[in-house]
Amino acid sequence: MEIKLYNSLTNKIEVFKPLKEGEVSMYVCGPTVYNYPHIGNMRPVVTFDTLRRFFEYLGYKVTYVSNFTDVDDKIINESKKQGKSEKELTTYFISEFQKTIHALGSLDPNITPKVTEYIDSIINYIDNLVKLDAAYVVDGDVYFRVPRIRDYGCLSGISIEDLNVGARIEENSKKESPLDFALWKKTDEGINWDSPWGKGRPGWHTECCVMIDTIFKGMIDIHGGGYDLKFPHHENEIAQAEATHHNKIARIWMHNAFININNEKMSKSLGNVIYAKDMIKEYGGNVTRLVILNTHYRMPVNFTDETINEAIQEINKIQMAVKQASLKLQSLNLDLNGGEPTNINPFLEALSNDLNTSNAITEVFNVIKELNMCLRNREIDVKTLQNLFKTLQDMFSILGLEIPFVILNDEDKKLYQDYLNYKTNKDFENSDKLRVVLMEKGIL
Repeated sequence: MEIKLYNSLTNKIEVFKPLKEGEVSMYVCGPTVYNYPHIGNMRPVVTFDTLRRFFEYLGYKVTYVSNFTDVDDKIINESKKQGKSEKELTTYFISEFQKTIHALGSLDPNITPKVTEYIDSIINYIDNLVKLDAAYVVDGDVYFRVPRIRDYGCLSGISIEDLNVGARIEENSKKESPLDFALWKKTDEGINWDSPWGKGRPGWHTECCVMIDTIFKGMIDIHGGGYDLKFPHHENEIAQAEATHHNKIARIWMHNAFININNEKMSKSLGNVIYAKDMIKEYGGNVTRLVILNTHYRMPVNFTDETINEAIQEINKIQMAVKQASLKLQSLNLDLNGGEPTNINPFLEALSNDLNTSNAITEVFNVIKELNMCLRNREIDVKTLQNLFKTLQDMFSILGLEIPFVILNDEDKKLYQDYLNYKTNKDFENSDKLRVVLMEKGIL
């Protein structure tokens, strides 16, 4: 199947051709772990988890890496406020982040590197940039020479000339150019390490470059993250990679759009920041995930009462159809995994068209409509029922939706069959009694 993805670097839809046949290398910038993740942090989690699942379903071997930034000014400030060490703080919030993504139905990435585990490699990487004359040292700080990169701004579309016009001239600045960015920050405050330039800690923009270099040993297929990272973070990653390896790190760059709350961009200044754990607690992981998936990843997601209620209704429809189908299959003593996903191609084609999850979900409901029609037939086509059920299970697996259904034991099967027989014979007194029992068991 031909997969097409929008490349933020070329601003074009491109046919995906992996660097190694049958394999996909993918890196997505992860969180800075000093607080609970907000719902906006979950957009790249859901987007790239779905992309990874899609690739794996098609038979690709995926290496999906997403990091934790566990050294940062915000972490140091928060650890002081809470009277904890940086390590205590980041360990707690990494755990909370992982709990949240699991509650959303997302898989753990294959590798989740922490910046603090790569300090020696970061120092070596920066030292090499200094030797290449792409970086310079001033009083223990190390800066990258942005003007040395001719096509700086190739990802964001921002030119050096435009940046120079808008740049503030800092008094007594150590930098040769106001555009230069820090690779190493001299400090004795908070967590720090020895380096050839003195005690300090790394700059944010270098960390991802080094982790990609160390783990993948070269160019990768896909580099992803939120749109807000496009400039300066990803632009600065590319600049360092061009100076070091004369490449742009990834063949394809992908960026998801923001999440809005009631048509307004989520921000601390507006006071509308919502923690993901609170959204999941109130509405559930499936509903929260479906609100995100109902919109194409390059368009803003809007969390409103309307979009949330729509997702609730859709999840209810899905659960009801799956429940009825699973009960029918089990009552007929048929294998729940016995079907073939014969109706899945339109769904896969939607996802192959730049991960169009909104169109893919439309295909889910087309299959549910077929399933409900099949269940209503007096003479059920068993093979069709099994195939439709399997099709839905595969769809949910790719979308990361966890739709439960009850597994019946022999006693449950007899109760359920008796209940159906009473209903068919219009023995409503006995069917009502069994209905209560089946509801108590969670079967109905």
